[in-house]
Amino acid sequence: MQISTKFTIAIHILAAVEYFGKEEKVTSDFLASSIGSNPVIIRNLMSDLKNAGLIEIKRGPGGIRIARPLDEITFYDVYEAVEKNKDDLFHFHENTNPKCPVGRNIHSALYGKLQDVQKDFEESLKKHKLSDVIADLYKEIAKAG
Repeated sequence: MQISTKFTIAIHILAAVEYFGKEEKVTSDFLASSIGSNPVIIRNLMSDLKNAGLIEIKRGPGGIRIARPLDEITFYDVYEAVEKNKDDLFHFHENTNPKCPVGRNIHSALYGKLQDVQKDFEESLKKHKLSDVIADLYKEIAKAG
């Protein structure tokens, strides 16, 4: 199972917008500097977040702002917004040996179980909120001084 870095980068974007947005204009270049990524990647993810209704982007002096209360944004919302290949988190190896009883039957024996794991994973994402990340972020920043 592999989730791309898009998910954690998107959380980083939202956290930085919340942290810096009240005091200064947050741009894709600013975010790229914080994240250590290319501004084009950041703009693409911002577009996904905007399309999902998680952020608003205003050209010119407006910058970026979070569109919903932090406690109403779940990890699942972010995951849904940015992950494009989420239909099947697990990918089967394709060239099993049809003459082998395990190779011939492993897909059907495993598929339903993997679907259950994916469902549990997605339900778990719904339990975590952006507000929790922001609260922990402020605690970490305060500890570091």
